[in-house]
Amino acid sequence: MRTAYNCNQEKLQKCKHKAGCCIDSAKDTLFALSKDIWSCAELAYEEKQSHDILVRFFTETEKGWSVESHYKLDTAFRATWGPTGGNAGGDTLNIGFLCEYDALPGIGHACGHNLIAEVGAAAAVGMKGALEALVDPPVRVTVTVIGTPAEEEGGGKIDLIEAGGFEGLDLVFMAHPSQEDAAYLPDMAEDDVTVKYYGKASHAAAYPWEGINALDAAVLAYNNLSVLRQQLKPDWRLHGIIKHGGVKPNIIPAFSELYFYLRTPKRRDLPFLREKAEQCFRSAAMATGCRVELQYGPHEYHNVLPNKTLARLYEENGKALGIEFTTDKQVLNTPSGSTDFGNLSFVVPGIHPYFYIGSEALNHTEEYTAAAGSDKAQFFTLRTAKTLVMMALDVLFNPELLKQVKEDFHLSKLKEECEVTGRENGSGPGQWGGAASASR
Repeated sequence: MRTAYNCNQEKLQKCKHKAGCCIDSAKDTLFALSKDIWSCAELAYEEKQSHDILVRFFTETEKGWSVESHYKLDTAFRATWGPTGGNAGGDTLNIGFLCEYDALPGIGHACGHNLIAEVGAAAAVGMKGALEALVDPPVRVTVTVIGTPAEEEGGGKIDLIEAGGFEGLDLVFMAHPSQEDAAYLPDMAEDDVTVKYYGKASHAAAYPWEGINALDAAVLAYNNLSVLRQQLKPDWRLHGIIKHGGVKPNIIPAFSELYFYLRTPKRRDLPFLREKAEQCFRSAAMATGCRVELQYGPHEYHNVLPNKTLARLYEENGKALGIEFTTDKQVLNTPSGSTDFGNLSFVVPGIHPYFYIGSEALNHTEEYTAAAGSDKAQFFTLRTAKTLVMMALDVLFNPELLKQVKEDFHLSKLKEECEVTGRENGSGPGQWGGAASASR
């Protein structure tokens, strides 16, 4: 005997199948989109060609999308399909898919952001196709694609948050290339700082005593931070470069500049690391007689909040498509990078899984650049897009799952805010688990 539940499940499975077929039908176009973005490799806030490629995809290649080509930022965009108005009246579900497309200086798409853009576009194509074939959807749905520039530098998603760019969304999905498949990896909070030392030039051989050596200050600061690492928590990270150290060996450097990233597994601990690092920077100035300026970046990146329900759904659907998720504890617990999706995870329930692209190369290497542009990466990229759509359809067909997702979001956020309050009330850095692979 066929029950309403069985009919609903049959309809859900047909939708999932239809979504996969739509993605497969567009695979050549999607690969071309990814390859075009990979080929032009533009830096943060300068992704004009990549932005235009994606806008053309949703205005010319794909039909039925309403596109805002310069959404809040010059190189951001928003494409929407279906009913508008968010969840007004409680009967519209607004599902967002995100695209990233900025590259790294010198080595191009060594973090595979061209594939992130492709996953977002492919998932949108699959979701739209499945819903168009659905005669009687459980709820009204809006599909939204947002192009988010400047993940590697600056934090485009944070700019968009501040401009109200994610208002009205119920869920946000994206996926990031890696060396393995994982539904969740605990990305770190991060802040960056530029340190400038001002000294006094003089002839380095004839009268060096007249000079004040800004390079000495930079070297001292660098060494101070190296020594500091022994006293840091195992999961804290600080790393940087000397960007400017002088112009000629026979001139005492009057100016030097360092650029450092500071990371902790939780945003609550960043102020403690900042304070320690600042002491290292300022003591170097004092020791050399230089003047020092500290300039922090425009945005602090937050750690990514977990969502257990979405992670479970992603794994269930991924396994159905043959994804083998890592169980390696070192991978799951080793600290690594950061992402501005962390800030968004405090605003809208979402997921930021990682996916294998058919290569053992490591992110931020020339080898990974080659892998991100290869034919081999396509199977894994489109499989990831299908998994995101299948997960979204699960939530669409089961209102209880949406309630669980939102409950997970509120509980994770409440836990984080309580921990921050505890730190502000005077307790020091606490214990935590590790973090793992990320973008920045």
